Amino acid sequence: MTALMEVQGLSKRFVKRLDLAAKIASKLGADVQEEVVHAVDDVSLVIQPGEVVGLVGESGCGKSTLGRMVAGILTPTEGTVLLDGIDTAGLSSSDQSAAALAVQMIFQDPFASLNPRMRVEQIVGEAPLVHGLVDRAGLPSYVDDILLKVGLDPSMKRRYPHQFSGGQRQRIGIARALAVRPRFLVCDEAIAALDVSIQAQVLNLFMDLREELDLTYLFISHDLGVVEHIADRIVIMYLGRVVEAAPTEALFADPKHPYTQALLAEVPRLDQRKRDFTPIAGEIPSPLAPPSGCHFHPRCPHASDICKTTVPSLSRLQKSWDVRCHLHTAD
Repeated sequence: MTALMEVQGLSKRFVKRLDLAAKIASKLGADVQEEVVHAVDDVSLVIQPGEVVGLVGESGCGKSTLGRMVAGILTPTEGTVLLDGIDTAGLSSSDQSAAALAVQMIFQDPFASLNPRMRVEQIVGEAPLVHGLVDRAGLPSYVDDILLKVGLDPSMKRRYPHQFSGGQRQRIGIARALAVRPRFLVCDEAIAALDVSIQAQVLNLFMDLREELDLTYLFISHDLGVVEHIADRIVIMYLGRVVEAAPTEALFADPKHPYTQALLAEVPRLDQRKRDFTPIAGEIPSPLAPPSGCHFHPRCPHASDICKTTVPSLSRLQKSWDVRCHLHTAD
């Protein structure tokens, strides 16, 4: 089966150029250099049609940057993004437009991601009208159908975003993405800004839409407890690199990478009410100056000399289970 979405060797670096004062200081002998943020470092990922892949990691590990490259919002520094096995960068302008419609993104902040000057009917209906998916005569009923799909009353479509609650605003964001009939959704912390009770409703909506519209998801989150309930497979990122990828049930039962083990150890459980929870030792290093070798070695209880000098490869331990760790290498 051809993967719906595949990324190969994807990397993204953000460079802060020297301003005029810094250039002059550098000419005069000051130790001033351009700053380079290594946001994503050589990530490869395969997502099959109908699959829900959870992308998990601490804040600043590059999850959102990877999601934006997958969605076509950011251009990779290195690597390729394949849709149905075809490199999207090499498509003609018309085919690139079709690929852009097929992959849509739902953003974290439902307050900032909607235009406050546009009514809901404009927010949802603008893109399908521009791209010819519906004519102007059929637009009102088309918008009504989309709003019903996400659990909103079509009678509210003349309202502005500020007249809705946070959960309703996120549903509007979902409706906007669905309006162009995508096949793949990148959900970037799509429930993180919502109350817990509303989170459950939106998660259920995602799963219902998956069945109804045959959607595929890349579900980005920092909360393993949430991802456990929605994802078929989980990918763990640390400081721009994938450190482990495995089916959800297997990963929770027997995590291999020390970072994954540390994350799962701190997931609240009802049967562990009396234990003291402790954060992972140390702070996540700066992407401006990532550690040599394995990025996790300054915080890893099992680190050895080789971890400090040699980058571990992403090894296939068994079917659908990859680990980037010197403790687990393929035979």
